[in-house]
Amino acid sequence: MSDDLLYESHPELERPVLIAAFRGWNDGGQGASLAGAYLARAWAAREFATIDPESFYDFQATRPLVSLVDGETRQIDWPENSFLHAPLPGAGRDAIIMLGVEPNLRWRTFSDLVAGVALEHRVELVLTLGSLLADVPHTRSAPVTGSATDPQLIEELGLQASRYEGPTGIVGVLHDACSRAGLKSASLWAAVPHYVSLTPSPRAAKALVDRLADLLGADVDTGELEEAADAYTRQVSEAVASDEETAAYVQELERRVDELAAEDDLPSGDALAAELTRFLRERENGGDGGDVAREQ
Repeated sequence: MSDDLLYESHPELERPVLIAAFRGWNDGGQGASLAGAYLARAWAAREFATIDPESFYDFQATRPLVSLVDGETRQIDWPENSFLHAPLPGAGRDAIIMLGVEPNLRWRTFSDLVAGVALEHRVELVLTLGSLLADVPHTRSAPVTGSATDPQLIEELGLQASRYEGPTGIVGVLHDACSRAGLKSASLWAAVPHYVSLTPSPRAAKALVDRLADLLGADVDTGELEEAADAYTRQVSEAVASDEETAAYVQELERRVDELAAEDDLPSGDALAAELTRFLRERENGGDGGDVAREQ
């Protein structure tokens, strides 16, 4: 393996899946990174490897942070890409959770490193988490779309075929690396209200965690996320109420979502999410997590 990959241990894992979430372009409203971090904490995941950031970041663009330890010692925190492992409660298998930051440099090498970890541990499925900005209201459940390119995987997991064309982030490059390495991969995307894009969205994180748990047959206690999502809704509603134009816009989004959900021939879930994310493609705003509604 490359010198850029630093192992602390080599755990023995049972039929593992690799779940990856990155901060950056594919993380609108921090929905994906919040979901990944929540899973790692809920499952008491333990770190076993990291990727050295030196070769993959422009530190003028992605700057390290200085912090004080015990109020005295200065410590530099570098962009971190960590691999953690944990049993999947209720699923009879293990998970590798990768929590990372989208790199600035050498994306193909970076993605090959991640695929290499998956191959070494005989990972059966690579599942990435993403969140995107869309025309959805903060008062409704965040719609989640699941996509893949492998026809068998699409049928087994009830996903959609990935037909996205356009700019991509590290998630898209990682899926390409998985394909070249012969690894099965899929992605889950949660929609985040674009009018509160800078506010972390526990509602999107909960939607991703719920869908992932359903796909993998795993148990996750999302009570803490649900409480955070309720508080998020209240806080955003208070802010929206102070602006008549924004409040009217949110009411229109709510009406649109409710009408779509009420259609007799339109089931809830993926079909509704697909229709909502179509609005994003029409917007062509190209922002953080903005043009990746159908990307794998």
